[in-house]
Amino acid sequence: GTKKKAACPGLGLFYTILSAFLFSVASLFLKKIEDVHSVEVSAFRCVFQMAFVLPGLIYYKTGFLGPKGKRIFLFFRGFLGSSAMILLYYAVQVMPLADATVITFSSPVFTSLLAWIFLKEKYSIWDLLFTLFAVTGVILIARPPFLFGSNVTGIEGSYTDHLKGTIAAITSTVSGASAFVIIRKVGKSVHYFLSIWYYAVIGLIGCVIALFVMNEWRLPYCGKDRVLLILIGLLGLGGQIFLTKALQIEKAGPVAIMKTMDVVFAFILQILFLNHFPTWWTVGGALCVVASSSGTAIRKWRQSLKKAKQNEI
Repeated sequence: GTKKKAACPGLGLFYTILSAFLFSVASLFLKKIEDVHSVEVSAFRCVFQMAFVLPGLIYYKTGFLGPKGKRIFLFFRGFLGSSAMILLYYAVQVMPLADATVITFSSPVFTSLLAWIFLKEKYSIWDLLFTLFAVTGVILIARPPFLFGSNVTGIEGSYTDHLKGTIAAITSTVSGASAFVIIRKVGKSVHYFLSIWYYAVIGLIGCVIALFVMNEWRLPYCGKDRVLLILIGLLGLGGQIFLTKALQIEKAGPVAIMKTMDVVFAFILQILFLNHFPTWWTVGGALCVVASSSGTAIRKWRQSLKKAKQNEI
């Protein structure tokens, strides 16, 4: 369908910037939590998601399971989407905030690659070039010892944790891209509230099982951690709401480009509140990933405009 025009110029882009800021602050609070496992944080986030979506499901009378032929897709969308969230939270906890944010920002590139493989969408030489840029950026941030030597600077804690965080961030990116491809496959045949509902329910179930297996389930002892948990849930929910509103009143291309503010906010918050200055390797990797994701967004935007003009003719 056609996009509803914004009430005032640039409102959708403002919503996108606000969404990026809220997500970045939520990640900063996650770094500040001292005694709560990332999986437990994810469980609290899922509870907030469910509390938000439940009234919508009742209002729109969508049911809780969705159409029979689409339930398997909704299940995998929920599983992959929630896995991406859990892995991202783990990566944020064990590696620099900006590094984790930059790696997960390469998601549009992996989405194009997976859409080419599973949805038979066109994949050009430009898409390949953007993919190589994204991979180069990830390598500059991960800095594997066989390329950069054993003395790796600018990381938090041990290099083992940095490597685990990098693997988690990459896996999170691929999982998120896979979930997006499934959403694209399902299309508008399923209400987006149902998609978020599956994401929250399956994520909560998975988190609870994982926490009992790891014996990590416990309420935080510190009052500060409890407040941060609530704020993370509220900020994550707010970020998702504003991003959804932005996509409702603005074209996807400009929104995707403006989401580069995620990276900018991550660098600023990391320097101001975590006193961790990024290395030139991280800055170089960030430039590669941002150029790659922005190039992908611009290309998809131009293609959609061209297709729209052809349909008008």
